[in-house]
Amino acid sequence: MTTTSTSVLPKTDSAEIPEVPLTTEGYSVLHQMMRFRWTAWRALPDATRTAIAQEAATMLGEMEKNSSGQSAIFSLIGHKGDLMLVHFRNSFADLNQAELKLAGLRLSEYLEPTSSYLSIIELGLYDSTLKIYKELIDQGIQPHSDQWKAEIECKLGRHREAMHPRLFPDIPLNRYVCFYPMNRLRGEDKNWYTLPIEERARQMSDHGLVGRRYAGEVKQIITGSIGFDDWEWGVDLFADDPLVFKKLIYEMRFDHVSAVYALFGQFYVGVRCPAAALEKLLSGELPKQQLAIGI
Repeated sequence: MTTTSTSVLPKTDSAEIPEVPLTTEGYSVLHQMMRFRWTAWRALPDATRTAIAQEAATMLGEMEKNSSGQSAIFSLIGHKGDLMLVHFRNSFADLNQAELKLAGLRLSEYLEPTSSYLSIIELGLYDSTLKIYKELIDQGIQPHSDQWKAEIECKLGRHREAMHPRLFPDIPLNRYVCFYPMNRLRGEDKNWYTLPIEERARQMSDHGLVGRRYAGEVKQIITGSIGFDDWEWGVDLFADDPLVFKKLIYEMRFDHVSAVYALFGQFYVGVRCPAAALEKLLSGELPKQQLAIGI
């Protein structure tokens, strides 16, 4: 009597759900913080200042209207710098090209970098992650197998298509920006990365409710920077009234995930300066009312 051997699928009842949440990514993002050499600038003849400012305004005006990722100029408030340039592009190589174009301007001789931040627009998918992981495990697909990776990529592809406007947005035209980097705590007693994914998903869901209450007043863009810069995420808030930055961030401090696990870097607050108003800004004056930007 002969027996036929059959392959048996591994049991998945005990398969562990992976701890890393899924994300989808969009534009590559660079923040450049600059100090302006005012003394050297004012020593130039008026005609020279005008020519340099107009050259820069022309190029930056083209960057504002770039269909594959825009740039924006902000006049920073406080001692951390005078200007902040924000660039959205399709790749890090494109960001590097934006840097090189700026470095080629005569205006760059009067700009001194004080800081920068490199990241990529990121949508975190905690709730979707748990649903997808459990569905695949229930189907008997082993975590991290080739089939698992293919199924994940297929589902993420559909999500990228649906979320395209959020992954590849225009830079909001609001008058004020607030940018800051942040980490999740990795301490001895409290460590975000040792919490089970289900608990992290629950806390992030509660955390998101706070931000949604301010949806009509502030626009938020989250960027991921793990492996790219010194912090783990960057946050850009855009609003016409800067007071909303204080109210939103203060309320979030009372949310459990922020109160226990959030660490914040330096905050940069600036006023939007259209490229067309750059010459006026470099003369020491920013228009009281925001100028229209032809985007």
